[in-house]
Amino acid sequence: MTAQKFIPAGYEQLPESGQFTWSAPSNIALVKYWGKKPGQIPANPSVSFTLNHCKTVTTLAFTKKQTDGRFSFDLLFEGQPKEDFKPKIQKFFERIESYMPFLKDYHFKIDTRNTFPHSSGIASSASGMAALAVNLMGLERLIFPEMTDAYFNQKASFLARLGSGSACRSVKGQVVVWGENQAVAGSSDEYGVEFPHPIHENFKRYQDTILLVDKGEKQVSSTVGHDLMHGHPFAERRFAQAHENLAKIASVLQNGDLESFVEIVESEALTLHAMMLTSRPYFILMKPNTLEIINKIWKFRSETKIPVCFTLDAGANVHVLYPENDTEKVLQFIKEELVAYCQNGQYICDEIGNGSAFLSN
Repeated sequence: MTAQKFIPAGYEQLPESGQFTWSAPSNIALVKYWGKKPGQIPANPSVSFTLNHCKTVTTLAFTKKQTDGRFSFDLLFEGQPKEDFKPKIQKFFERIESYMPFLKDYHFKIDTRNTFPHSSGIASSASGMAALAVNLMGLERLIFPEMTDAYFNQKASFLARLGSGSACRSVKGQVVVWGENQAVAGSSDEYGVEFPHPIHENFKRYQDTILLVDKGEKQVSSTVGHDLMHGHPFAERRFAQAHENLAKIASVLQNGDLESFVEIVESEALTLHAMMLTSRPYFILMKPNTLEIINKIWKFRSETKIPVCFTLDAGANVHVLYPENDTEKVLQFIKEELVAYCQNGQYICDEIGNGSAFLSN
């Protein structure tokens, strides 16, 4: 089993203390992961664009302590204690302890902040868990300095997945695949892999403008949403569709077919929401303004022939995707016609990024 290789050999000496700061971005899935098996294993494969500006910046300070058989950590979110985050970190440590057996030897101070609104459908758990995972791997690399970058990134993705499934797609790479699929060599259910082929020029510096239709807490958590796929009447066909769409988009990303890209990405977004509409219990995750924006995008694309499209995560906010060379016209369209549907007129301009980044120690 792949996981065995992430259990470290015995270690003789641990560093007394230290501190790292890493950032990790959010990502936006093009082919959606929805539904999971035990152990944070995806029910279907997914592929995502890594974002550049929407990210979590986390500082991890660690001090060696007397081993007392407990995890020990303080958590600050944007400079303030955040008690309601702590159970998730506790569960994360419990899940990864066998792969990082030195965790109970330290007291940690985790100081984290987002560059975007938390819990508003911009995958803050993905960036947050990825940022924590790469910080912890920084500590492990102090213990095992011979560690390669490839192992560092692969294990960080593996660990991040155990905190939040989609977090494994936020560690390394512009386009990241998670979940075994025959079209992508080396793909795995246990960690994300960089798309192994050159990306067509059409997708270089691809733009993602995120329209904040609703900045509030999500109506239903991703965990609950994934669980609703168990026994869902359309689940098996959906999982098969995701495999088919991932194979199609793998070709599109190489050949630059923007028309097919638009069709696959929008279909995937609407399918995700269709799964929630037809689950038991059922949920409507869009807001009226979400639908207004979608219709405006369709009308604009029809009239201008500009290959702009939308995608959605499990919420009301709209990601507007478009090639860099169309930025001026699309942003003018967004400002003139779409901003009116955003909460307080707010939106975020982003683009493809490269993954996590070491900032300081």
